[in-house]
Amino acid sequence: MASIDEGGGGGGHKKGPGVKKAKKLSTRVDMTPMVDLGFLLITFFIFTTTMSSPTTMQLYMPKDTKDEDLNKAKESGALTIMLGKNNVVYVYRGQLLPDGSNFHTTTFKGIRDTIIQMKKDVINAHVHDAGCTKIQEEARVGNPNVKPPIQPDPNWKNACLDKDLVIVIKPDDEATYKNTIDILDEMAISAIKRYAMVDLFPAEKLLIQTTEGGSK
Repeated sequence: MASIDEGGGGGGHKKGPGVKKAKKLSTRVDMTPMVDLGFLLITFFIFTTTMSSPTTMQLYMPKDTKDEDLNKAKESGALTIMLGKNNVVYVYRGQLLPDGSNFHTTTFKGIRDTIIQMKKDVINAHVHDAGCTKIQEEARVGNPNVKPPIQPDPNWKNACLDKDLVIVIKPDDEATYKNTIDILDEMAISAIKRYAMVDLFPAEKLLIQTTEGGSK
């Protein structure tokens, strides 16, 4: 509250007879109510404001795959993607030939075209067998017991066309974490159902080192 104190005393100068001396007025502001109001406002904002939550990224990791499961994959439907340094991607189809003639270098911009073309080739070469019936039935009714849950697919008749496609991801020791996340994103973008992340074979690591050494 503001209060006005009247103070007497001298200090005035008379300009003539009969002129009264002016009174001095001093103003003093009491800040106690303002401090109370400030604390009330702070308390109000604390209880009504939603704290910002950290931003996270949804990441789906591949299922645990046994070595025998990888061996069962048809050679014609296998695509191996290796991540090197400086955002370089190495890729080959089927098994790595002894002379490395099917070993190619690409980038993260070109790897999506490689994956899409591989998927098209596998679908075109598809032969219906008994395993397709189980895949189609699961796609038709869905499966909520797995992570992420499988929702019913209206296009369930085509669910087994790419069943022979499997992509093996092999990050090098010098590959960055961002590269690994990017290639996993490509699996989701291209709707790849079977993929696994494993270590490089010695022959593959040697081929990458030779390629990187020759590109310097």
